[in-house]
Amino acid sequence: MGAKMAELLDMGALVTGGTSGIGRAAALALAGLGAHVVVSGRDQARGEQVVGDIHKAGGRADFLAADLRDEASARSLAARARELMGHVDVLVNNAGIYPFGPTHETSERDFDAVFALNVKAPYFLVAELAPEMAERGRGAIINVTTVAAEVGMTGMGLYGASKAALVLLTKAWAAEYGPRGVRVNAVSPGPILTEGTAAMGDDFDQLAAQAPAGRPGTAEEVAEAIAFLATDRSSFVEGSVLPVDGGRTAV
Repeated sequence: MGAKMAELLDMGALVTGGTSGIGRAAALALAGLGAHVVVSGRDQARGEQVVGDIHKAGGRADFLAADLRDEASARSLAARARELMGHVDVLVNNAGIYPFGPTHETSERDFDAVFALNVKAPYFLVAELAPEMAERGRGAIINVTTVAAEVGMTGMGLYGASKAALVLLTKAWAAEYGPRGVRVNAVSPGPILTEGTAAMGDDFDQLAAQAPAGRPGTAEEVAEAIAFLATDRSSFVEGSVLPVDGGRTAV
């Protein structure tokens, strides 16, 4: 095994929302670097497919079903992942929902659902896992945010606000756990072509065209950034938000 392929050897990585899109690509990338990956999501069939793909490539992976809606479900997932792998060294908070629409048409139920999955779940996953990482003196937490957390966009207020909270938490957690060896960072994707965004049609294409790159990104391109932040290649990067948006926030 080459040096790069062994960067995460003997480490455990938990990827939420790992059954499709960016999460799936991140799980494959981390497994390719030697990590034992726990893929978490709601769809058993898709989760087992991701695990199967990792096994075919010679990696180690397991699937854990989880519906991350509250503190109990988040702490339970963390405990089950710990039991499977022995310890969690890398946490990728990727699971999220992104309903778009006017503020005046948003229901309280939708509001609560977005903040439960996009903010509460990562909060309590970190609460459960970061102290253990700190005790071991090392760990990496990567939060997946969005360009909509930094740029005001029509119809994306609720989604953007939830991810803006995760941006602040990234910095707060870096301050809290960084002194004890836990690096906390985030990636901020722009328009990324996935199963979920394909349904946006022309709106998605117009959004992607606004960036200097002039095209949508791929899940694999975001996964490369996540892998960088998970490894010692980013050993002096803490509390940062890495845009993976084709330059959208630069214009």
